[in-house]
Amino acid sequence: MSAAPRARKRATITDVAREAGVAPSTVSRAFTVPGRVNAVTRQHVLEVAERLGYAPNAAARALESGRTNTLALLVPDITNPFFAGVIKGAERSAAASGRTLVLADSQESAAGEARIVRRLGPAVDGFVLAASRIPDDDLRRIAELDAVTLVNRAVRGISCVVADYEAGTRQIVDHLASLGHRSLLFLGGPPESWSGARRWAGLRTAASERGMQVRRFGPYSPTLGGGAAAADAAVAADATAVVCHNDMLAIGVLRRLGERGVAVPGRMSVIGFDNVFGSELCRPSLTTLAERPEDAGARAIEMLGRQAYGGVAVADELVLPTQLVVRESTGAAR
Repeated sequence: MSAAPRARKRATITDVAREAGVAPSTVSRAFTVPGRVNAVTRQHVLEVAERLGYAPNAAARALESGRTNTLALLVPDITNPFFAGVIKGAERSAAASGRTLVLADSQESAAGEARIVRRLGPAVDGFVLAASRIPDDDLRRIAELDAVTLVNRAVRGISCVVADYEAGTRQIVDHLASLGHRSLLFLGGPPESWSGARRWAGLRTAASERGMQVRRFGPYSPTLGGGAAAADAAVAADATAVVCHNDMLAIGVLRRLGERGVAVPGRMSVIGFDNVFGSELCRPSLTTLAERPEDAGARAIEMLGRQAYGGVAVADELVLPTQLVVRESTGAAR
């Protein structure tokens, strides 16, 4: 007969105080107001606490301070490698400031995203919303209740970190023009995507300056699966160059074109956005506009922290540079 599992017991503040030979109040101050404890005593207490595996009770501290020391990051699709970079940067920044990061996937749904914000609101000190699908007015209402910073989305009055799509789309158009292309087809993503709208606007402006024709098809799902319909439409339109909403869609387009025997870049050049992991590994390797998702995630957490813990009303817009990475999927126009 197997023995009953032993109950697990975490070290308490009393255990640390007894082991360190100090009062429990001294242990508490060593963690919460270190300036009120002798430096040698505090170091001794911290060493004992680490040895015993003790950590302050976050829930109790939250009751005292009104702060949970927890921030939330919402992304529309956790399987998209672009958001892996945002998550990595945000987690690194949160950990460096001694805070916990909670991650949620809204599954490309504005309603789902809003439900998550309502559910988590009382439990976190603020939100980073990446590529939010929530309408502008609703985002402003959320920002009246909670500290909010946006990534790849700009709304007046709310702090945000965005990519420089104006310069980036100009790089794309200049590259295609240099290869002799006189037109391009944009394969668009979700209609509510702010970054998609900025990419389309930038491509139109840059193409007009170059005297190139530009069309938009879609919307298509910004996933590998969305690539089949997008590629078929591009073939039917006899496009010589297509620019896709993101790399996931572009890789799906490359796969479908390969299945149909359409030569890339011989018959059609393909460009994506994001420079995700895998864009260099597909065949042909994908020409794409590289953004800085890790930097965006880290800087967003910093901006959010100034609001949530510094009492600073932040409505800044930080624009991060972009760079076209030229690979095998683009070539001379046929």
